Amino acid sequence: MTAAFIARQEALGSRFDAIAAAEREIASACARRAALVDEARRFSEATAASRAVPGGRWPAETVAQREFVSELALTLRLPQRTAENLIEDSRALAEELPATRAALQTGEISYRHAQVLIGQAWRVPSAAKAAFEAALLRSAGHLTASKLKYKARVLRERLHPETIQARHTISVLDRRVMMEAEADGMASLWLYDTAERVHAAYLRITTTALSLHTPDEPRTLSQLRTDVLTDLLLDGVTPTGIGAGIRATVNVTVPVLTLMDQSEEPGHLEGYGPIDPDTARRLAGGAAGFTRLLTHPETGVVLSVGRDHYPVPTHLKRWLRLRDETCRFPGCTKPAAHSDLDHSLDWQFNGLTAHDNLAHLCPGCHALKSETGWTVRHLDNGLLQWTSPTGRTFTTEPATFIQTTPPPTEAAPPDATAPPASGPPPNEPPAPEPAPF
Repeated sequence: MTAAFIARQEALGSRFDAIAAAEREIASACARRAALVDEARRFSEATAASRAVPGGRWPAETVAQREFVSELALTLRLPQRTAENLIEDSRALAEELPATRAALQTGEISYRHAQVLIGQAWRVPSAAKAAFEAALLRSAGHLTASKLKYKARVLRERLHPETIQARHTISVLDRRVMMEAEADGMASLWLYDTAERVHAAYLRITTTALSLHTPDEPRTLSQLRTDVLTDLLLDGVTPTGIGAGIRATVNVTVPVLTLMDQSEEPGHLEGYGPIDPDTARRLAGGAAGFTRLLTHPETGVVLSVGRDHYPVPTHLKRWLRLRDETCRFPGCTKPAAHSDLDHSLDWQFNGLTAHDNLAHLCPGCHALKSETGWTVRHLDNGLLQWTSPTGRTFTTEPATFIQTTPPPTEAAPPDATAPPASGPPPNEPPAPEPAPF
């Protein structure tokens, strides 16, 4: 090896050393954040008695907990569930896993490694937790997080006094399905269920895909699995017949020039975002389960919401659903279709049933607004300004910037009852308040 080659390798090695040093700094910062989060949690709990809302239904402890979680989530721009996990992880590092906290502080392990230890240790009995932690930390410094998780799972089985059957019975309650939007008009669907059911479902999908994987089939096996699963979910039924004839209804917004094939401007799929023009045109052409919404090519103002769904809901509800698309509490992504239309200024305080006093809130966020110190006011163009119990402000934008006032009501067909031709529909009695969760 030449001296020049050795010098280049040493120069590259020094860069790797700098990357490792930066990673240790990140780990140390995560340890400091955890300490600050846990200190704030303890302060919030200690001052909970002063947080009760006069006339509220929630006890002071619940008010303090919900206010703390929601404001931490917005401060760090995290979903509330992620903020809850951060709070619990920070508590575990402070109270239950001091050696893990110390290793994180010195940069011996990353925060991902610490999360593995926390996630696997929380069901280990207190008496065995220190030994469990020490055994894993001996290997954590040279294992990837996934390898450490496997090692931790094996070790936990040996140390846990409860049988795997007893723990499995509890874990089954956490089964769930999640959808995550991806780039380029794509999305992911995640299923968390028992191992035997997920494995059996995967084998059924694979077996069906293999039966279609003929020499003349242009699709790959992976593509066939995806198409088989999607077809089963959209059109299949359960053994008891549930699902027969059921088809989800969503809104797709299509610019007029795109519909006329004179523009390649993307369409907008409610709850997802931009979709390619060809898909938007196909869905607007009458695909089952989709309501087309046409927009002005220059202003983006809604021109039509179609005739098929005119009687329900009213024009104002449809307009607000298009404007909001999701719950309007900062960070919440629950669909407007499954949310309440809340009077920002409460009905009992003379709040109007008008577009600039209504916003979609999911039941949980609706209760948060009603039972804690969070307040909201409407700004121009559908913007909402939320003020936290500590006085900090956060602004949420509407999903779609459309004209400031709702469009005029369309003429009703002979068998439908139309709302008034101008202004919002008649005042409706306030909806029952949602129960806290």
